[in-house]
Amino acid sequence: MKHKKTVLITGTSSGMGRATAVYLAKQGYVVYAGTRTPHKLFDIQSENIRPIHLDITDFQNIEKALLYIPKIDILINNAGYGLVSTVEDVTEEEMFAQFNVNVFGVLRLCKAVIPKMRHQNDGIIINISSFLGKIGLPLLTFYNASKYAVEGITDSLRYELKDFNIRVHSIMPGFFDTNFAKDNLVMNAKTFEEDSTYATLVSTLAPTIVEQINSGNDASEVAQMILEIIEKEDSPARQTAGDKAKKFIPMKKELSDEDFERRVRAYYHL
Repeated sequence: MKHKKTVLITGTSSGMGRATAVYLAKQGYVVYAGTRTPHKLFDIQSENIRPIHLDITDFQNIEKALLYIPKIDILINNAGYGLVSTVEDVTEEEMFAQFNVNVFGVLRLCKAVIPKMRHQNDGIIINISSFLGKIGLPLLTFYNASKYAVEGITDSLRYELKDFNIRVHSIMPGFFDTNFAKDNLVMNAKTFEEDSTYATLVSTLAPTIVEQINSGNDASEVAQMILEIIEKEDSPARQTAGDKAKKFIPMKKELSDEDFERRVRAYYHL
């Protein structure tokens, strides 16, 4: 009997994580759906979808959770959120929390899962990054920086794990309609005060970003791309998903940094 491949996904309570869990389960994969709120997945729980409590900021919790998963063939690092703040206004707590989830969380999961994959001489790691891991935007400096870091992690791990038959990839989504603007954006209070030094920038950019997220692509597009990466061994190191990513990433490659910056300023009226 053919072994059903086992997938561990972080951040599955909503959005891309939930959509991917459902989609892969329908394709016959056994999905351990990691989240701090497993009760939110009870409506989709099945033989192939197994909710599991997972706090990616706590390595001991991660190790405990992995005791319930006998084999991990695929790790999908999806959990994350976006801090909206200027550099001037950010607090130490906000700054650390952004990297603790988006960067250190990825590293903790990799650290815990890699020995299992190395022992079985097989595995796939897919990091859900962002097109903002290649493109800077004001007010999103810390989210940008965290996703730039995820891209660096992906690049380095591809070298580090090649000899153990472990593939590493990233997906850089654009803006997707996944309740991200409502559930996964954290606003710095000072930046959003009416008399903020950056009030003009906030009033110009923030509503546009929120509107683009709320009218973005469907999360199923990312789920389908993940399946393609899993099943095609020659998949590229990274792929873009969604209209904004497919627009800006190629443009970034074609233009000088200065010309690209001018395009972004014009597009977002900065």
